[in-house]
Amino acid sequence: AFVQRLYDSGAASTASDGVTHARAIGDKPSKKSAAGARVANFLVRRRPQRVEDMLEVRVAVVGNVDAGKSTMLGVLTQGGLDDGRGRARLALFRHKHEADSGRTSSVGMEILGFDKQGAAIRLTDKHRKVGWDTVCRQSSKIVSFLDLAGHEKYLKTTVFGMAGGSPNFVMLMVAANAGLAGMAREHLGLALALGIPVFVVVTKIDMCPPQVLDTTLKQLTKLLRSSGCRKLPVAVADARAAALAAARFGGQRVCPVFQVSNVTGEGVGLLQMFLNLLPLRACTATIPASPREPASPEAPESSEPLRFEINEIFAVPYVGTVVSGVVASGHVRVGDMVWLGPDSSGHFASTQVRGIHRKRAEVASGSRGQSVSLALRKIARTQVRKGMVLLRTPTDDVEPPAPAARTFEAEVVVLYHSTTITSRYQAMVHCGAVRQTARVLAIRPANPEPADSSKPVDAPLADAKPGASALRTGDRARVLFQFIRHPEYVPAGSRLIFREGRTKGVGKVVRVFSAAEERQLVQKMTNG
Repeated sequence: AFVQRLYDSGAASTASDGVTHARAIGDKPSKKSAAGARVANFLVRRRPQRVEDMLEVRVAVVGNVDAGKSTMLGVLTQGGLDDGRGRARLALFRHKHEADSGRTSSVGMEILGFDKQGAAIRLTDKHRKVGWDTVCRQSSKIVSFLDLAGHEKYLKTTVFGMAGGSPNFVMLMVAANAGLAGMAREHLGLALALGIPVFVVVTKIDMCPPQVLDTTLKQLTKLLRSSGCRKLPVAVADARAAALAAARFGGQRVCPVFQVSNVTGEGVGLLQMFLNLLPLRACTATIPASPREPASPEAPESSEPLRFEINEIFAVPYVGTVVSGVVASGHVRVGDMVWLGPDSSGHFASTQVRGIHRKRAEVASGSRGQSVSLALRKIARTQVRKGMVLLRTPTDDVEPPAPAARTFEAEVVVLYHSTTITSRYQAMVHCGAVRQTARVLAIRPANPEPADSSKPVDAPLADAKPGASALRTGDRARVLFQFIRHPEYVPAGSRLIFREGRTKGVGKVVRVFSAAEERQLVQKMTNG
């Protein structure tokens, strides 16, 4: 009766002109139900009429070197199995040295589409190569994979990809024959620090002895259940378990665990089904639309100021400068006048959006949470750098935004440091697409009350106490940071990660100083 009601109401339909589609997933008789009754999970999905309306889920793929990350993505996006020597990953590498060494050193991106019935739409269709735009037009949902580096010397690139790429989920790859070795624990810690849900894929089960696989699974379960992770690992062994895991994966508690083989194909179908059912979720690392008024998911996009974070820059012949990134808030359309900045002096320059592409398909607009590429008018490639933003208010003010400053205050927690952190300490700060070295100006105890903007400018320094002037592992405090080179646009409420060698810390920006306040602060410190 319920299924018939879905069809009667139009929520479930197989007609080509319908709006949504419902399909039974992993249905099986229930032991506790009445005789003849069946329990089923239904997928109800809106059919997009345009590429702009297509659902998109971003998944960051991390793990230790040689865990099979690129090979896994090659199998998922190309459709063929691996030969055991990495043939499936060759089409994913962006540089020659990556193909020669077999190791990813940059942030790669691959897509996997799903149509209205949940069937996979790949770049290879019956031995015929198709473009990203074709995959997008045939798909109701797109899963965008961020292929990140696993080697330790590329950790800075991996942190930038996880912080600046705004992934909705993290897929942690673990080799069954190697266990949680190398950078796997480091990447898991980054995901936990950014508040991104994690699911685990154990690869190479075809070449791993049973006792070694069992040891790896026990090691993984122990780590996920530890006090630092507090995850509930759930083994996915059939279609019903995959459907339930996807439905319960919205929170931070559940952590699905898959066992796959890229050579035999075992477990790949369950992982693909899980990716198809992953719910659309806003990234917790996304910063609010305004420092004073956090963005609400229910707020209309037209009333939100545009903020577009730039994480890639291209110089396209006959087109000009093209920037790629994520629409953090608001809405952008072709022809919009926007402000690009901040530059080396903290100011913003006016420009116009002359074209928009989403997954290499031309579109007319981009909405909050979507990753798009924008062509800018009369902007040279040398004027743009990673970490810049595009801003526009709903009222289309002709006045440029206030100049950005280099100083901000954040509440941080030191995860690890061999000695102590004091004033003048320098570390690399990752905050969204921003990546720059910053120095510590002052440290004061963490304040449980919210930041009071009515306090004088030098309140962080005035409240500093000698006992709180040094931080050690596990300490929490308010820290005053200042970027070394140039100003950055870092709104209050955004999450940050700071690193220096083996030192690690996480935090949240609680106050951003204006240029005038920064000058007063520098004068206060100089006179003091």
